[in-house]
Amino acid sequence: MVTILRQGVLRMRSIIQGRTEWSLPRTALAVLLSGSLLAACSNAPEIAPSEQPLSKEAQMLLGRKGMDTNTPIFIRIFKEESELEVWKARADGRFYHYKTYPICNWSGDLGPKIQQGDKQAPEGFYTVSTEQLKPDSLYHLAFNLGYPNAYDRSLGRTGQYVMIHGKCKSAGCYAMTDALVEEIYALGRDALRGGQTSIAVHAFPFRMTNEKLARYRTHKWFAFWSTMKQGYDYFEVNHVPPTIAVCERRYVVDVMIPASRRISPEQRCPAFQHQQLEPFAPRPEEQQLASERIVVHGPKVRDVASITAPDDGSPQTASIFAAGSRPAGASALGFNQ
Repeated sequence: MVTILRQGVLRMRSIIQGRTEWSLPRTALAVLLSGSLLAACSNAPEIAPSEQPLSKEAQMLLGRKGMDTNTPIFIRIFKEESELEVWKARADGRFYHYKTYPICNWSGDLGPKIQQGDKQAPEGFYTVSTEQLKPDSLYHLAFNLGYPNAYDRSLGRTGQYVMIHGKCKSAGCYAMTDALVEEIYALGRDALRGGQTSIAVHAFPFRMTNEKLARYRTHKWFAFWSTMKQGYDYFEVNHVPPTIAVCERRYVVDVMIPASRRISPEQRCPAFQHQQLEPFAPRPEEQQLASERIVVHGPKVRDVASITAPDDGSPQTASIFAAGSRPAGASALGFNQ
């Protein structure tokens, strides 16, 4: 292709310089030449969505925040708020907020996924490795959350192909718009290629402040959510994702696990040691950077009114929900994954 293009350029140049028997106006020849070049370029292979580089705007934001494209990321999901956060590590080893993205759609209600076909988006502590990236997803781009994880399996929970993906359609997944999932996918892809072994993804029912959790103190998932809050609080204090273990069919947050030791999800928990970290304290000149929150605007099918009131008769929460009320389109939340 390059050889043919070069020959065409030389031929056109000789025509323009009057070295052939052809006689055309120079303007026409110039148009012909530019058309030939465009035709050659149009035959160049397109870059697949999964290999698209981050936009110039996204790269500039990384630079302004002192972040590198290949450094680790951390993802937090909040169902009730329909938000997905991406945090990124800086040179000090702590994670700083990059962006908060709107979750276009998710299915089910507050609470973990239990079984295949319940169309419930999962909650819990998950990890995503390179093998879980799905560049050929029917939902534009996707990565598999890894449900069921060791904790889910220890409780006999079932299901598969639970993703974060595009197309804004969900039957148990977290669905973004195509444009936003491209950016999130690229951030994860580059982090994994940069050496991150796996990306921690923490999926919460809501932002786990003391006030919000107190609303659900009689809810059937309160104990589970209290453990989830330990992971939430650990990151809020330290700006480092906690190490999570599974034993006695429960999550254990903030533990040190020797690489040579295998922890059984069903058996008794060993005597764990805990990592001692100094709470995150940005330098004075980085206070603004550490507190900055960039929120991306976009569609959200789910809101508080679309979440079914708890089925345990909890009086302190019923008033904040419009039971059975769903926004247009939310009753048919997509396809099977």
